[in-house]
Amino acid sequence: MAESPETRSLASASSQLNLAEAEGIDDKEFDIPQVDTPPTLESILNETEDEDESFILEDPALLNMDNIDTHSGETSSLASSDSGDRTNLKRRKKASDVSSSVPGSVVRRSVLKGVSAQVVSAADRVDAGLPTAVVVSNVIAVGTSHGLALVFGKDPNQALRLCLGSTAVGAQYGAVSALSINSDCTRLLCGFAKGQITMWDLANGKLLRTITDAHPPGTAILHIKFTDDPTTAICNDSGGSVFELAFKRVMGVRSCESRCLFSGAKGEVCCIEPLLVKPELRDHPITQHALLAMASLTKVMVIGLKPSLKVWLTFPYGKANPASVPLLSWQFVAVQSAVTPMLAFCRGDAIHFLLVKKDESGAIHVSKQKQLHLHYDLINLTWINSRTLALLDSAEKLHVVDRHSQEELEIVDIAEVQLVYNSSHFKSLATGGNVSQALALVGEKACYQSVSGYGGQIIYLGTKSVHVITLRTWRERVDYLLKQERFIEALSLAWSFHEGKAKAVVGLFGDQSKRKGVVADRMAEILLQYADRALKKCPEQGKLQVMEQHFEDMVPVMVDYCLLLERIDLLFGQIYNKLSEISVAKGVFLECLEPYILNDKLPSITPLVMKDLLIHFQDRDMMENIEACIVHMDITSLDIQQVVHMCWEHCLYDAMIYVYNRGMNDYITPMEKLFQVIGPPLRAGKSLSDEQVVMGNKLLVYISCCLAGRAYPLGNIPEDLVPLVKHQVFEFLIRLHSTEVASDEELHPQIRTLLHFDTREFLNVLALTFEDFKNDKQAVEHQQRIVDILLTVMVENSDFTPSQVGCLFTFLARQLAKPDSTLFVNRMLFDQVIGIGFGGFGTVKDVEAKHLSSPSWTEVLEFLCSPDDESRHAERQQVLLELLQAGGVAQFDENRLTAMAEKAAFYQVCEFMYEKKQLYDKIIPCYLNDPVRKEEIFNYVHNMLSIPGYSAEEKESVWNKTMEHIKDLVPINPSKAAELVAVHFSTELQVIVNQLEDQHLVFRLLQSLLDSSDGMQVNREVLQLNPDIHEQYLDLLCQYDPHRVIDFLRVSEYYRLEEAIQIAENHKLHEASAFLLEKKGDVHAAFVVLLEILKHKLSLFTDGAREKNEETGQAAESTLEETIALCQRNSHSLNQQQREALWFPLLEAVMSAQKLLKDGSSSPAFESLKHLTKQVLNSMTGFIALPSILQRILQDPMYGKGKLGEIQTLILGMLDTFNYEQTLLETTTNLLNHDLHWSLCNLRGAVSRGLNPKQEHCSVCLQQYKRRQEGIEEVIVFSCGHIYHSQCLQSKDCGVRTEGQTQWTCYKCNSSNKGGRHRDLGSEVNKSRNTSLAQIKVTSAYYSTSGNPDNKKPTEVALEPQQIQAFDQLRRLYRGPPRLAILTELSRNRNSDKQGLFHPGSVANSVFQNENFQLRLSPPPVIED
Repeated sequence: MAESPETRSLASASSQLNLAEAEGIDDKEFDIPQVDTPPTLESILNETEDEDESFILEDPALLNMDNIDTHSGETSSLASSDSGDRTNLKRRKKASDVSSSVPGSVVRRSVLKGVSAQVVSAADRVDAGLPTAVVVSNVIAVGTSHGLALVFGKDPNQALRLCLGSTAVGAQYGAVSALSINSDCTRLLCGFAKGQITMWDLANGKLLRTITDAHPPGTAILHIKFTDDPTTAICNDSGGSVFELAFKRVMGVRSCESRCLFSGAKGEVCCIEPLLVKPELRDHPITQHALLAMASLTKVMVIGLKPSLKVWLTFPYGKANPASVPLLSWQFVAVQSAVTPMLAFCRGDAIHFLLVKKDESGAIHVSKQKQLHLHYDLINLTWINSRTLALLDSAEKLHVVDRHSQEELEIVDIAEVQLVYNSSHFKSLATGGNVSQALALVGEKACYQSVSGYGGQIIYLGTKSVHVITLRTWRERVDYLLKQERFIEALSLAWSFHEGKAKAVVGLFGDQSKRKGVVADRMAEILLQYADRALKKCPEQGKLQVMEQHFEDMVPVMVDYCLLLERIDLLFGQIYNKLSEISVAKGVFLECLEPYILNDKLPSITPLVMKDLLIHFQDRDMMENIEACIVHMDITSLDIQQVVHMCWEHCLYDAMIYVYNRGMNDYITPMEKLFQVIGPPLRAGKSLSDEQVVMGNKLLVYISCCLAGRAYPLGNIPEDLVPLVKHQVFEFLIRLHSTEVASDEELHPQIRTLLHFDTREFLNVLALTFEDFKNDKQAVEHQQRIVDILLTVMVENSDFTPSQVGCLFTFLARQLAKPDSTLFVNRMLFDQVIGIGFGGFGTVKDVEAKHLSSPSWTEVLEFLCSPDDESRHAERQQVLLELLQAGGVAQFDENRLTAMAEKAAFYQVCEFMYEKKQLYDKIIPCYLNDPVRKEEIFNYVHNMLSIPGYSAEEKESVWNKTMEHIKDLVPINPSKAAELVAVHFSTELQVIVNQLEDQHLVFRLLQSLLDSSDGMQVNREVLQLNPDIHEQYLDLLCQYDPHRVIDFLRVSEYYRLEEAIQIAENHKLHEASAFLLEKKGDVHAAFVVLLEILKHKLSLFTDGAREKNEETGQAAESTLEETIALCQRNSHSLNQQQREALWFPLLEAVMSAQKLLKDGSSSPAFESLKHLTKQVLNSMTGFIALPSILQRILQDPMYGKGKLGEIQTLILGMLDTFNYEQTLLETTTNLLNHDLHWSLCNLRGAVSRGLNPKQEHCSVCLQQYKRRQEGIEEVIVFSCGHIYHSQCLQSKDCGVRTEGQTQWTCYKCNSSNKGGRHRDLGSEVNKSRNTSLAQIKVTSAYYSTSGNPDNKKPTEVALEPQQIQAFDQLRRLYRGPPRLAILTELSRNRNSDKQGLFHPGSVANSVFQNENFQLRLSPPPVIED
């Protein structure tokens, strides 16, 4: 090792130097003024800078893991980018949105002016060269292009401490290409462009080592990195190799040993990153492995250097841009209360995160975390802290990203930094450029040595300046927004800090409550500043609306955040006092409180503000708003005397009730006041005003709430007061006289008033209240007392209308119908009530039996069943039905009751009575006549006829009644009627159809029966015997839905062809006629029909060709396709002459239409007809010989006299089709031959394959098959693996001798199969026993006793006709010729003279012309080895 020459201090020569380019270090953000005379280097070094421009990094000892988790690493020493006069900033206004926050300015970018100035000065004055590399620790080291390393302190002056190296050495070694400082900041490693490495002592500037043989010569040092072990470093050269440097000192002599960790021949490594551990994490178990991450051009590797070299991870990039820079960065993160290293790596636009853990066994496990996908390519990736990443893209824009949420917090353009790139080192220009093209391409954007992170700060090296990026503290981020007067954004950001939802938070310490308290105090200060700004920015001149709008935009923000912070004292204290200085602001503030009060967000207001609120609303005549607010307010914040006086004065009865209830627990006084409003006019017989009607309704609702235990207008009455309130309300209602007795007042004025106001609603309130009365003796007494008073009031007052009396009847009937009712009705009072209006009848309640005597309820029932009174028909019916179900009229004449119910159209009552008498057939008219329940008749009839439990006579009566009214059922719902007919009336289908007069109804009924995809189908046997039904439906289908005729004809099988053809011809449905004729077998007649249709459509097409009638052309093409399909389906069963009789007229029809348009051969219509002609020719070539087709074409006048070019297209098309079919035939033959050959080979191999016994003993006698040593015994081995002695198998009758040979069967397999069949049979029997008899069809098995009685065979179980039909259809579908027959046919056709595709003479007998022939290629069978 050679020692360095004497170190020169750049400071010693500073007195002779002047700073040349001062403008290169100006910062726009700091507005540094220009100077006439550039300062000297000494003046810069001795200059005292203000606090904002100082650079003091935090002590690394303070960076413990807790600080990392709370994003510590922020420093106040960096120059503030938002310093300056805040009054000069532009004010911005933004709408309030508490739910969302803006990150604001997350990072602060500053220029290290001292370092920047001295680097520039050194380049000019001592020929240090341009900066090439930077590294930061407790000091800042900058390498230059002339081989110098400048070391600066991190004190406020940023003084130059050391200048290491010399330009002479730089001329020999080249530029400094990499720098590294060890963990205790005592050593500096410098790598050079020509491959040398030097080590310096940072304490005294002494050169300790010069290493020239650590790696192959002729390659530049791309990276040099210290590890946690101060005696070990890692270097990476431009050859892509990685070496471990071990520093030793023996007997005072320093040496260095090099070990190759990765050779560039296996893939060039262009980035390395050892895992460095903070001092407080030295005991972390992962440190025992000394992990090193390496990134090559294709993959990322993580290796462990200790205790031995081992590869722990290899991760390929996948597809990536060749020019993208591989990036690596380590960081310790907290995962599930454990601190674990995480590796972030990237090449291109996707960042991968790998979590590295060590288990108890000592093995390292790597788990992949969520990727971060970007829309830009990265050139640098650096952790700011454990949650925040700084990403530099290829456009030199810095993206600050939160890793956990993957949210982009801020984008900073650092293009003005003029970042230094390491391209020359990656291209190894200093050693002749002997690098690969791939590495040189990556080096175009490589800036590894220009970015260095330490302690939460990132240094960026520019060509003329050095910049630092740090995270702002939470206060700085808020203040940054405040300086721009962005108060709303500042409050939103501060609230995100308060709730713990902000990202990249720095400077908040302590537990959660302490952090919230600190942020809340700062937000309170901001709110006060915001209030001052609202007053200051208020327009002094202008319209009142402008001022109001100004405060309406700002006041809600203050209220929102004060409520969020629960600082009511601040809102109604300092803020309200400030806004009260301007009357407009005060009014807007008070009105702004209303929505918060109504939403129960502001339940309490100080008395002073409440007083001002009431006065303000009262002055503006906003009394409804006051009332709405009062009922939501805490009663303790109200001045009760003031509020009550205002409520009486302005008739705010809701507020009055609320104050009396909540403030004084008085629930009766509000009732008295409301009765005083509506009582006098009702007693006087006057009509109520709208306001009085509203008050009456309020009174009813208030009484209902009190009796139900609910507070009015909202909330609930305290549980301990509910019984007392109910008792007080009942006592109030049953009072004989009111508090202020009038001279003309009658008894029970409260109940009398409510009955006159709204009898029905009052009784509904009582009915709801009585629902809760069960075991409360006092409540039952109140109930009885109120019922007596109701009857008394009706007796004393004769001006109640029959409708009101009917409401009372309904109410009493409902109460008496309850099964647990103990209500007693005074007969004398009841007789007096209804004696005059309803004929003098009374009521007696039998308390024990709970039944009413029939004489007492006659008139009541007559009232309920009155057909003249159409009001509340459903309610009266329901009341009577409840009485019947409760047995309240058990002794009443049922016949008379039924007659009255029929007269009143109470069909549910009639149903109840008929069902009680078991007259089920009479229930059917009840459903038919009830407009509400008409469709329920189908379910009723179905259940009656299906469910067991009814006698045959009852079911027959229902069946007959349904048949009698069947014509009334179909119009209700034809679909449901069809389902009912299908299940229960299928034999009477013809009778039902004849009864229906409306043919459209017949059509809908038959459509649901015969053409429904999801409906229940009728009995097929019945329809088969009655084809008239299908034919009648076909006739109707032709009338109402002709488009579905073809589909029906294809599905149905029960119509007669001749009659169906006649129906189709009568309705002129030619397509249907053609289908039926083809089905009949008259193919020629079907063809003639379709041909006529085609000619007609072609004529329409040619006539309208000039108008470009596309619809007519599509119709003609569709008909042509149907005609071609007809010819193709039937050609295989016809001879050559018959085929020509089909195809040639079709060809003639198309060509004739083409002749008509020959003059306009360029028109689209002509081209369409040419396409149709080609389609016909291509279709017929498989059935007509090619010479015959060509002869017919050439005989046509249109083509015979023309040129060859006119028919060239047709001929070429036919030849193409022929070639295609020939190729298809050859390919199919080859596939079948290969398939057959493969199958035979495998079968032969399986037969000739040796057998391997599963065991060494006979499966019958259980002895080894070699049991006799002296003789040879025959042993039989089966393919299943079982082995037997031949004598053992003979003893078990497992051998059958045929034609001189014995056929053996495996004893065990044969026995298990028999047992399995027996078990299967038993399981089927058991399974059938578990099936419902209503769901299966029972068949019996018997033994034939004819002949030999010992020869008994069970007969086969008979299948149903539908099952047989389905099975036959399936068998026909999959039936086909054997493969040998197919191969024979193919061989014969290939050797014969082909005319068309097949020989005409043999085409009729060909297996390929069978309509059921389908070529199905199946995968070969799996043969076990």
